[in-house]
Amino acid sequence: MEDLQAIAAVERAMVAIRRSQSRRAIQRIAGGAQMDPALFGVIDAVEEGPEAATVSSVADRMGVDQPRASRLVTRAVESGLVRRVADPEDGRRSTLELTDLGAEQAEQVHRFRREVFGTAMRGWPEHDQREFARLLTAFVEALGQRQRRG
Repeated sequence: MEDLQAIAAVERAMVAIRRSQSRRAIQRIAGGAQMDPALFGVIDAVEEGPEAATVSSVADRMGVDQPRASRLVTRAVESGLVRRVADPEDGRRSTLELTDLGAEQAEQVHRFRREVFGTAMRGWPEHDQREFARLLTAFVEALGQRQRRG
């Protein structure tokens, strides 16, 4: 049986998270640093998953259509964050990998996010932090499975 109040609370929390991740909110939190969240989304998508990243996988991972993913990847390539590499198994296809600059930027973003998340959970008992991580990971995996099924 579903707890409708709990589900409503999750909905409100997810909306608040989405709003807090807007370009303006991220720049404000970062102290005005010139970060382009869309390009960091590309970096995240290239880093994600065990298989080689392609424009199609970036589109899937970012939840955007193929033309938008292609434009974002092109911007990331032009910014020196990502490079296209010929797929040795299929010469018609290229895969994507982070450049040294892209890997450096990714690490800076990871540190920044972890600092923000750590600050938000400061004062929580370690058990609660681990349990939140476990539950949030399970929630995201279940949500992803549902979205893949349509």
